[in-house]
Amino acid sequence: MIYSSFDNLVDKVRDGAARRKVVAVVAAEDGHTLEAVAQATRDGILIARLIGRADKIRAELAALGEDAGQFEIVDAEDPIAAAKRAAELVRDGAADFVMKGKVQTADLLRAMLSSETGMRTGRQLSHFALVQIPNYHKLIGLTDVAINIAPDLAQKKEIVENAVFTMRAIGFDPPNVALLSSAETINPKMPETAEAAELTRLNREGWLAGSHLEGPISYDLAISRESARIKGYDSPLPGEVDLLVVPHITVGNTLLKALRYSAGAASAGIVVGGRVPIVLTSRAVEAQDKFLPLVIAASVSGD
Repeated sequence: MIYSSFDNLVDKVRDGAARRKVVAVVAAEDGHTLEAVAQATRDGILIARLIGRADKIRAELAALGEDAGQFEIVDAEDPIAAAKRAAELVRDGAADFVMKGKVQTADLLRAMLSSETGMRTGRQLSHFALVQIPNYHKLIGLTDVAINIAPDLAQKKEIVENAVFTMRAIGFDPPNVALLSSAETINPKMPETAEAAELTRLNREGWLAGSHLEGPISYDLAISRESARIKGYDSPLPGEVDLLVVPHITVGNTLLKALRYSAGAASAGIVVGGRVPIVLTSRAVEAQDKFLPLVIAASVSGD
């Protein structure tokens, strides 16, 4: 399935899901967070359980012109207590994914991933983003731009697995995966080239069967069929790539910001690898930047 825009994905999640997913919002007393959640609720995408200071949550909803009676509000005395309650909801099957509100990221993850919550899977946590680039014909995945700084080969393997599983859940099945580097040849001074080649070899031997992995490959060849033709790069992947895997966080973070601020791209990301997705946006971003990650998380949460 190809999604040409985030609007396509919103339509799919709203109209195609077997049921509305439930989000547990941690420390929900934040205006932009509540605005995004309210929009997703009105659009029929999810059901929200708002955890935090009940009086402040109701006041924020009133300020937005929202009816607090349309939401389930779970009182919690502070953000850490709210995070623990969210983990309990997930453990008990009462929430499909978690969203960060007015809480520090470290406090949220510490509570969610403690040995008592059952949120850990033994897998590497990683960040997965979807990007809508104006001159590319479909949404494209990007990993990891926010969590793993300089992953080794074993960690990259799990990062790729997380992203491929997420892409498949969204509907990209099977996804075409580009393992990015600055060139297509193995260079002993650039370990990421050898790691990309090893992951490609594993894929050809049956790892992530059905998906096509290719690397090392440069960004221009991955994204442009014409660039591949000019350079004589013979492959079905150029111009049809679904997922870009960066070698380390500096490349990924720079690439995403360049696409957003210089190419007019839109993006949204979630944390994957745990028992359920986590929407982990900055407290400083506005409602639309919080709404799209909710859509992604709802699309990958199990029925």
